[in-house]
Amino acid sequence: MKIVTWNVNGIRAILKKGFEEWLADLSPDILCIQETKVSADRLGDFSLDKTGYRRYYACAEKKGYSGVAVFTKPEPLSIIKTFYDGSYDREGRLIGCDYGDFILLNVYFPNGNMSRERLDYKLRFYDSFLDYIDFLVNSGKNVIFCGDVNTAHQPIDLARPRENENVSGFLPIERDWITRVIEHGFIDVFRHFNKEAGQYTWWDYKTRARERNVGWRLDYFFASKGFLPEIKSAGILADVYGSDHCPVMIEL
Repeated sequence: MKIVTWNVNGIRAILKKGFEEWLADLSPDILCIQETKVSADRLGDFSLDKTGYRRYYACAEKKGYSGVAVFTKPEPLSIIKTFYDGSYDREGRLIGCDYGDFILLNVYFPNGNMSRERLDYKLRFYDSFLDYIDFLVNSGKNVIFCGDVNTAHQPIDLARPRENENVSGFLPIERDWITRVIEHGFIDVFRHFNKEAGQYTWWDYKTRARERNVGWRLDYFFASKGFLPEIKSAGILADVYGSDHCPVMIEL
């Protein structure tokens, strides 16, 4: 089974850049996308029926903002669109699928760059989400979560760590959260299989950073420790264009 995560930076935009052809060629069993930027009342503007995937969306209330979706060949037992007390649902940041053997959570974590208020929101979201996945594991579930985490964990995970020590996305308090996730028994799947530097998933458009591979690793798969033996590989699909992020894939 192949599972892919990708921040597409707008589903309408990616459809104009060969998305359906790419999807047919790679043919993952499950595709998790973030930042769809489509509201619930506009899902009918485009048809993806011929892709052959069941499709589930969580949309933000704000137009042209956030949003996540899962394209899946296997039919989930149930769909998850909320966590904690529902207070984060308005931004369309989470959708999950329960496949029985494991629960897959597709998450677009908040960006803290805009203001101190948004950074605080991001940190609250982080803490609430960790409480939620702890609850799932303590309930006997195998958990995989993936998506744009919006933080690079270690200096190896971005090209210029010293220059970005005071930038949201590499602040100590944000990085500490990923450390806590790992301490709680979740595995950074890509780093489990690959220890090399220079492996990034996001590059700044404005500075044409991708041409020079001046990037950040912001997109992850994490798996609860007990499920790790089921995962045989992980990789970054850095040759896939169309967004300022590239896809990440794991194989079960």
